[in-house]
Amino acid sequence: MTGSLLFCICLAYFVVAYFVYGGFLARVFHVNPKNPTPAHTNYDGVDYVPTPAIVLYGHHFASIAGPGPIVGPIMAAYFGFLPALLWILIGCVFIGAFHDFAALVMSVRNKGRSISFIMEKLMGFSGRQIFLVFCVACLILVVSIFTLLIAGMFVQLPSVATASMIFIAMAPVFAFCTNKLGIKLLPASLVFVPLVFLTVYIGTLIPLDLMGMFGLTSAEANLAWIVVLAVYIFAASVVPVQWLLQPRDYLNSYLLYGMLLLGFVSIIVYNPDIKMAAFNGWEAVTADGNMTAMIPALFIFVACGACSGFHSLVASGTTSKQINSEKDMQKIGYGGMIMEGVIGVMALVAVMAMEPATFFELGKNQPMAFATGIASFSTALGIPEEYAKIFMSLAISAFMMTSLDTATRLGRFLWQELFMPRSTDKNGHELAAEAIKPMQPWRKAITNTFVAAIVVVGASMLMAMSGSAASIWPIFGASNQLMAALTFLGITIYLMLKQSKWYIAVVPMIFMMVMSLWGVAQVVNQQWGNNYVLVVAGCFLLAMAILMILLGVSIMAHYLRNRGQGVTLSVES
Repeated sequence: MTGSLLFCICLAYFVVAYFVYGGFLARVFHVNPKNPTPAHTNYDGVDYVPTPAIVLYGHHFASIAGPGPIVGPIMAAYFGFLPALLWILIGCVFIGAFHDFAALVMSVRNKGRSISFIMEKLMGFSGRQIFLVFCVACLILVVSIFTLLIAGMFVQLPSVATASMIFIAMAPVFAFCTNKLGIKLLPASLVFVPLVFLTVYIGTLIPLDLMGMFGLTSAEANLAWIVVLAVYIFAASVVPVQWLLQPRDYLNSYLLYGMLLLGFVSIIVYNPDIKMAAFNGWEAVTADGNMTAMIPALFIFVACGACSGFHSLVASGTTSKQINSEKDMQKIGYGGMIMEGVIGVMALVAVMAMEPATFFELGKNQPMAFATGIASFSTALGIPEEYAKIFMSLAISAFMMTSLDTATRLGRFLWQELFMPRSTDKNGHELAAEAIKPMQPWRKAITNTFVAAIVVVGASMLMAMSGSAASIWPIFGASNQLMAALTFLGITIYLMLKQSKWYIAVVPMIFMMVMSLWGVAQVVNQQWGNNYVLVVAGCFLLAMAILMILLGVSIMAHYLRNRGQGVTLSVES
């Protein structure tokens, strides 16, 4: 079997899964186009805005499509391509896409509120607080790992650094033209989208090589880029979204689609042979140089390609406020994750064609391995390999930057929400505005936008400087999967109270709980005596997760004991 045939089979599987299992979930959650969505009922022209499905899909996908579906499968490929491929195919359809769709539905049914608000309704104020603390810790890990990956790419490919900096500067100019000068979106796009692709060429002419320009070592150049990225994400987390994040996301989507199109056509035309072994054993030396057991590492490495807790924050944070009709929830929530699975398979195919010795070295830098693999295929289209590599690397760094600034902004929001007073009563009913206690001065100070941004960015940079991307990725992956498991806990309780096939969420919840807790414990054990920052982070995540699980189990047990006698919790506003 060749790489192109395998890729086409996987594409067909994902299409069938979208209509069959995605349609089944739509029926389970009683999706009804007649139900008004928060974008209409809470319309404010800023956050709550009815958005066409095709536009919202682009925004949602650009926000969730970080490096995970590329980095994770390539890290897991050290065990052979088959385990990673099977987990992507099974996990994405039955766990990851289910998770994203359910989180979106629950938020839409609760006025577009965040997943933490829903947790408060389902599990009380203490449940909300534990979940918020856990989410903030996870987002700090997200920001740290993405910062390390981007900085490393900028050092290895200075031309990508040039293109990325120009791209960032271009976004507010685009916003000024459309917001202030009144230029329509179409003519502005006809000018700026070609300029985005032109930045690839400019990068080859003027590479921002800090080592050559200032005589820095590789480590010093990496640190310099970390500082630059810290300044950028701080600004991105406090600047109004319409001036940086929104225009950058919009322009970035064209790069993302270009990357997917180039990857798809290149694989089909080049038709690469599979040189990688299907299975290398239950243990293998992975990218960090350590002998690692496949279980639970496989389910931790392949995070976003199969399941990602981060997605629930995006789905309930921004996407739910823009859903025009409930019928769009399957396309965006379930379909967005399916596309992540497609990228995961594409990443595997990109490295399957490499000689084992080549992959063993190149696989240590997963974004570069992906860019190199697809660039080699693109020669079949007459595209110079070096240009294709720079374009693919720019596209990867661009959507890593999107996830980076989105995660920073979400972290800032959640830090502020952590110190907000309770908003529901003991029965899960939302309190009236006059019943919510006013914030004390210390709460106002600690939830200040700039203070919150400084806390999140500062903690993330401390984590980033505590180790390499290869050493931090396992704790990031485990915490991300653990967040998904806790979200599944909320989904299970939600379906229980709705009396609607709650058992379909129990299996994914238990599986993700076991694997992610095992993964975090494994990281703590491996890093004990080596990296105390990761050890403390792991122990903290374990403690928060166990508290959340105990609380959730007590709520489910209460429901099961009192079935048929009525329940008092409110699951929807």
